[in-house]
Amino acid sequence: MGSLGGWEWIIILVIVVLVFGVGRISKISGEIGSSIRAFREGVQGPKEKEEQRKKAEAAAAAAAEDQEKKES
Repeated sequence: MGSLGGWEWIIILVIVVLVFGVGRISKISGEIGSSIRAFREGVQGPKEKEEQRKKAEAAAAAAAEDQEKKES
């Protein structure tokens, strides 16, 4: 008796989809993702948050420049 194999996981997944439905599963997974994101932000200090914000702004500016170059 060991870990579950591929077929067992597929059967479990099919049963879960039948019980909960695709829409409900995607909603739950989105809520879990936002909870994890909020937890990470809560754990990080103010300095790390500022660094991440600066990186995000720089990435957004670079993406905007690339888009302008493509349009030209």
